[in-house]
Amino acid sequence: MNKLNIRQIVLDTETTGINSSPPYYKGHRIIEIGGVEIINRRITGNNFHVYINPKKIISLEALNIHGITNKFLYDKPTFSQIINDFLDYINHSELIIHNAQFDIDFLNYEISLLKNNIPNIENICSIIDTLKISRKLFPGKRNSLNSLCSRFNIDKSNRNMHGALLDAKLLANVFLSMTSIQNSFILEFSKNHTIDKNNNIKKILIKKKLLVLHPTKEEYELHYLILDIIKKKCGFHLWN
Repeated sequence: MNKLNIRQIVLDTETTGINSSPPYYKGHRIIEIGGVEIINRRITGNNFHVYINPKKIISLEALNIHGITNKFLYDKPTFSQIINDFLDYINHSELIIHNAQFDIDFLNYEISLLKNNIPNIENICSIIDTLKISRKLFPGKRNSLNSLCSRFNIDKSNRNMHGALLDAKLLANVFLSMTSIQNSFILEFSKNHTIDKNNNIKKILIKKKLLVLHPTKEEYELHYLILDIIKKKCGFHLWN
């Protein structure tokens, strides 16, 4: 891959159950992995998605969160059968995960059970925790995936239950919104006047957040088509 390309994988997992504190994986297994590829801040559509037979009963608590049953997973592959495809997919990438320790703990535990000397995930990929980013941006506020989708006006209407690929797609859009410089701009939008109790005229400054208009799919395609034409004609271009 061209060294100028920045490849990131937004990752999420679903499990047979959770513990309230680390190690989260204790007594539980992964049942679903979803990944969304971003290259140079563009979602490519090259996704990774697999359901996994955990050979373990799913807890009622987890079932109520994701709705995945043992009956559904009966004929699905085991973790050992999907590990090579998964490692090929995340290789040479930066992982973007919400509450990263949870997913990384589970993945490392599954890898340890294989006993085939595969390194821990953090030794294969660098990791960005979007929960930590959101807590810095919005201290004291709720920073769940649902809350962040609402904050950035990202459609989460299909998220009736958790799902690894669905949540990874939502998080990909949240991450791009959180890390966009435009979204942090506050413009000195206009100046108005007010009159105080002594009838003195005072200027007040109204600040409004910059309205970000995202291009449609068709506009994206036309944009990159034009860039390809420029590159073929000139040999290079300076835009993304």
